[in-house]
Amino acid sequence: MLTTTTTRVVEPHELDDALAVLDREPVNNAFVAARVRVSGLDPWRLGGEMWGWYHRGRLESLCYSGANLVPVCAGREAVRAFAERARRQGRRCSSIVGPAGPTAALWAHLEPHWGPAREVRPHQPLMVTDRLPEGIRPDPYVRRVRKDEMDVLMPACVAMFTEEIGVSPLAGDGGLIYQARVAELVGAGRSFARIEDGRVVFKAEIGAVTPQACQIQGVWVAPERRGEGLSVTGMAAVLRYALTEVSPVASLYVNDYNTAARAAYRRVGFQEVGAFMSVLF
Repeated sequence: MLTTTTTRVVEPHELDDALAVLDREPVNNAFVAARVRVSGLDPWRLGGEMWGWYHRGRLESLCYSGANLVPVCAGREAVRAFAERARRQGRRCSSIVGPAGPTAALWAHLEPHWGPAREVRPHQPLMVTDRLPEGIRPDPYVRRVRKDEMDVLMPACVAMFTEEIGVSPLAGDGGLIYQARVAELVGAGRSFARIEDGRVVFKAEIGAVTPQACQIQGVWVAPERRGEGLSVTGMAAVLRYALTEVSPVASLYVNDYNTAARAAYRRVGFQEVGAFMSVLF
């Protein structure tokens, strides 16, 4: 007798089925959906495996297993199945991240085997907007970063990453993978900054892009310039690019303790619609 559920690696020919799952929650799934739309489901191109949870032969849930472990549209049974597969394989990811509910359940299964984590951020508000802010003039000096400005941009990117994650992106491989990702976003025209006297004072990137939504990431203001409102006018400028040239909805998620950032995002029209969770190793 056939079991009613099964878990396995999703095959490249199942791309349409995988996209149908991802499209169920386009904002929550923007990061994974963007990778799949660019790379398909071949693990070498995708940078990891896509696990599928099937009910009566139908693909119902996904879990991206690469540098991050990311549950997608995963209910209780799917989370349990993904956790068991991850436990058997052993930890290969540097973080578990995704919508707070499924991610918390996944971590509850894995913590006895993978714990302790370096840090757990259980509630990171997910914020979205689909319109340009009213009454706020976008910073006219925020613009796309040029390819010949990588040397100017990288110190700000490293500072942001280290401040946000708690470790330097230059550790391990000397920053080769991280620098390649920054260069990829610059090359795609999705890296934005205000540069004064050869130094970045504000920056942000549009990290993930799908036809339904995009995700803004890496928002950073130089420490000595904080409190001047650069994040508000800078984000207004980035939103202008995002909503007019990229996707109809812009999203981001933010640490709940970062009250200044949350206030700035609300000023430019972002509203909280849910929460993400991150487990950092």
